[in-house]
Amino acid sequence: MSTTDRTGACLCGAVRFTASAVRSDYGACHCEMCRRWTGSVFLGVSVPEGDLIWEGSENIRRYVSSDWAERAWCDRCGANLWYAVTVDGPHKGTLEIPLGLFDDPNGFELQRELYFDIAPDSFAIAGERQKMTAEETRRRFGGEATP
Repeated sequence: MSTTDRTGACLCGAVRFTASAVRSDYGACHCEMCRRWTGSVFLGVSVPEGDLIWEGSENIRRYVSSDWAERAWCDRCGANLWYAVTVDGPHKGTLEIPLGLFDDPNGFELQRELYFDIAPDSFAIAGERQKMTAEETRRRFGGEATP
């Protein structure tokens, strides 16, 4: 898995970011909240919060979406900015940045699917990768909330 520095922005450009040492792997989440949040499957790249520099942070709004996570968006255009686990554990402090926000989304590789067992059949993604059920996902990320 390689890393590189990357930049990105929301739809209107009011929020921009620079991320250092971004990993090339990303994941897909099929939980009901992510489906409703994105209108599809959520494709997210894990970036430690300390490796991100945000511009236009006055335009960022947050929503506590469960007992264990929050989501953020641009208050001007509504573009989704991140999903983050908020409970203590190995995933706290890492933001899942939507793949489409990167100025250059090339070179990433899909490595895992979360909530795979509840993915709509119309969201099937070809190829082999780690596939975690809803229960496995909740155990890994510390969540008790249902999808």
